[in-house]
Amino acid sequence: MPVHTTVKLNTGADMPVLGLGTWQSGPGEVANAVTVALKAGYKHLDTATAYGNEAEVGQGIIDSGVPRQEIFLTTKLNNNDHHKVEEALFYSLKQLKTDYLDLWLMHWPAPMTQALDGPLRETDWLDTWKAMEKVYKAHPDKVKAIGVSNFSIKFLTRLLENSEVVPAANQIELHPASFQYPIPRYCTQADLVDLCRSKGIVVTAYSPLGSTNATVREDALVKKIAAKHGVSAANILLSFHANQEGISVLGKSVTPERIIANLQLIDLSDEEVRELKALDNDQNHFRVCHPNWTGWGSLGFEDCEN
Repeated sequence: MPVHTTVKLNTGADMPVLGLGTWQSGPGEVANAVTVALKAGYKHLDTATAYGNEAEVGQGIIDSGVPRQEIFLTTKLNNNDHHKVEEALFYSLKQLKTDYLDLWLMHWPAPMTQALDGPLRETDWLDTWKAMEKVYKAHPDKVKAIGVSNFSIKFLTRLLENSEVVPAANQIELHPASFQYPIPRYCTQADLVDLCRSKGIVVTAYSPLGSTNATVREDALVKKIAAKHGVSAANILLSFHANQEGISVLGKSVTPERIIANLQLIDLSDEEVRELKALDNDQNHFRVCHPNWTGWGSLGFEDCEN
């Protein structure tokens, strides 16, 4: 099963399959990480207003010397900006020091107050999407595609039934191996991936190595496959997504050596992909970035799907 290098959006644009994610990358580290990544050959960058690092990402692009038109750049509408969509777009463009975005996502279907102390009850996230549609149509030179993030089947179905523009992408948590304590935990979200594929929506996998405090690289099957190919467990976990049709994947690091090492994607066999997918089941499935994750606090909207 060969690695895909690009995936085509429903707009006709090509998105590079492997991107550099910048979530939780520390201040003062992001610009250099972006510069290193672009010079090493990355063509896809992902950030968000909520990460607080759009300005550093923009500076990293400038410092790299790589022409902007050679880079696929994604950022996200913040939860507390649902009531000012157009303003939020232009804020991101200014922070990123760019004239346009290749992809702009609604970060969560969760309108929040400016103080992040609860949902704006008068704001429906579906109205936010319709506002994004309006901005997208009004400013095709500023935003090339729009999409969503952290949308489960429940939320994506409602959007598709009530919108004019089909999202170009849905960025979600995906990993075939995750928490090892007290039992292994996995998150392949197969049903959601299938729905996205059926609607022509690209899936972008975040946290492909697992999320915070995960020991994903210690999974026995992942280590076995990595040893067979003579690469790291991280390479296998990234390659797992890159081997599948309609999926892009975000690697994340601020360490130059790891950023460069993550570029090595491996052609996995059909059987290896099936084995990795089979790690997840109803008993072991666990989504870390869940809206009701108690370690973070509820984001103020219901989502029964884990």
